Amino acid sequence: MSGSGIRFDHVTVAYDGNVVLDALDLTVEPGEVMALLGPSGSGKTTALRAVAGFVRPASGRVFLGDRDVTDLPPHRRGIGMVVQQYALFPHLRVEDNVAFGLRARKVARAATRERVAEALDMTGMGAYARRYPRELSGGQQQRVAIARALAIRPDVLLLDEPLSALDAQLRSGMLAELARLHRELPDVSLLYVTHDQVEALTLADRIAVMDKARLQACGTPRELYRAPANAFTASFVGNANLLPVTVRAGGVLLGESELEVGTNGAAPGASATLCVRPHLVGLGDGPNRLTGTVRELQWRGATHRLYVDVAGHRVMADLRELRDPPAHGDEVTLHFAPDDAVLLAAEVGGHG
Repeated sequence: MSGSGIRFDHVTVAYDGNVVLDALDLTVEPGEVMALLGPSGSGKTTALRAVAGFVRPASGRVFLGDRDVTDLPPHRRGIGMVVQQYALFPHLRVEDNVAFGLRARKVARAATRERVAEALDMTGMGAYARRYPRELSGGQQQRVAIARALAIRPDVLLLDEPLSALDAQLRSGMLAELARLHRELPDVSLLYVTHDQVEALTLADRIAVMDKARLQACGTPRELYRAPANAFTASFVGNANLLPVTVRAGGVLLGESELEVGTNGAAPGASATLCVRPHLVGLGDGPNRLTGTVRELQWRGATHRLYVDVAGHRVMADLRELRDPPAHGDEVTLHFAPDDAVLLAAEVGGHG
């Protein structure tokens, strides 16, 4: 398999003059898993549909490998696609649904049988080959839809919220199956649309964060989590404390608390936003102390989440289960290491 990447070259999509995807420049390398992550209406599904050929860009071009496919109809693009509404043929048995794309490509009968069995086994649906879609649950139908897309072994696989119908346990298992599939077919490029950060962090080599029709940031999960480009990315990729601070020499001020953090060259006196992940905030004495009042305490099994009012700002701390947790209204001291905070510019999150 040769492999084929995806390239968006300044792609804009508009409906009745309303821009729903704004000048997207993005490259998915051959064999890469790229997640498009963002809230509803952010443009992520529109980007995927532009690759599939279901929407026509108002401007810009879409490439699969070296091929400009902007003007090609969907059936000539050679891609596999899984959508969230299943889209199975109700009059065909499971095995015939999965075989549909192979038969359309005139794959030999024996090879079709082999690939159908393999795809159903991959998705845990081998025992359901003779059933009709109406005899399956929603989650089972989605697994058949994934099997159908995998059976043709496309160079590019598009997935639009493919696990939304599955319960948490099945979703986790399917993520593992998709990851295993990609290890077995390393040349396949996956473009994976989701609003679920766990899916994106688990599966993707890189994540493109979308908001308000525009690309906000793109990087590896680790890069986006540890050094987010802006406040929107920080809040959408994991939980984050985003605290308004004033830059000073060697650190920042939060209320009257002087904190030692890297300032990224920001000028003293400038307003900025300090990003600290809740699991990096400790309880008790340490560097960068913050004193405040407990407003809420949530027990989450292995951890406690503490919500503390610090100078009028809510600070979250995720702590290993506390034997003697503080009570509502108690005054506590929190701390975090200087290297565990990231300073963001104040005016962020709009167009990134």
